[in-house]
Amino acid sequence: MEVEEQIIRELHQVPCQHYREVLDFIRETKKKAGKRTGDTALASESSLKKDWLRPGEDEAWADL
Repeated sequence: MEVEEQIIRELHQVPCQHYREVLDFIRETKKKAGKRTGDTALASESSLKKDWLRPGEDEAWADL
């Protein structure tokens, strides 16, 4: 939690006219993090589809 506390302390020292810029930075950082997660999922799809497309795969999950 130390880093979070440091961020909050620093934020209290930022002039309020810069809050929008800080908010934009935080939102852009979150968006990039979400995109990286999505990219990883797409990249793994081609590897995993070998298992997903086996003939017995649907049968194995039919009871769920």
